[in-house]
Amino acid sequence: MQMFGIAKTPNPRPTRYATSADFCRIFQKDMNRLYLLSLLLTGNQAAAEKCFVQGLSDSKHSNPVFKEWAESWARRMIVQNAIQMTRPRPTDFMSSENVADRDVIQPAEIVAILELSAFDRFAFVLSVLEGYSLQESAILLECRRDEVNTARMRAVQEIVQSVERRGATNSVHPGKLRETSGLDGLSQLAASA
Repeated sequence: MQMFGIAKTPNPRPTRYATSADFCRIFQKDMNRLYLLSLLLTGNQAAAEKCFVQGLSDSKHSNPVFKEWAESWARRMIVQNAIQMTRPRPTDFMSSENVADRDVIQPAEIVAILELSAFDRFAFVLSVLEGYSLQESAILLECRRDEVNTARMRAVQEIVQSVERRGATNSVHPGKLRETSGLDGLSQLAASA
């Protein structure tokens, strides 16, 4: 029972966990990077949009995640959604024939990645651009490490050959692709073209 004054309420304590608002800020701030990740994994624009939106929803409604891990968690949700949507298998050797809007996508490197078979594309994006280890990539893709490694090497060769074949007049030298550090480097290549 209170006799005088206003009841004191405790100050809200800052939470150690990411909130829905934190994930909304991350998806807004890193929209281009997260969408590019979705596009490179799924291989087409409609699926990439769906993957991006589902990644935001899953991030907001997932189990609590430390604030420091929220950006990594957002990327992980994109990766997991893309895997669920595409279901890449080591036996997939068909290259993507339906690369949407090739003329709109300027850098030859991005077009070359989108033309890879689904499994090669996932192996390359996860292990090279996102920096996952072969073991982590294999676990996510439910396959053996050597299958990821073989697909990654095949993807690098195909990308370099594709860029060289195109003459890369509106792109950078194929060796530059090897020098880019992850998806951020590829995003910079896309923005500069």
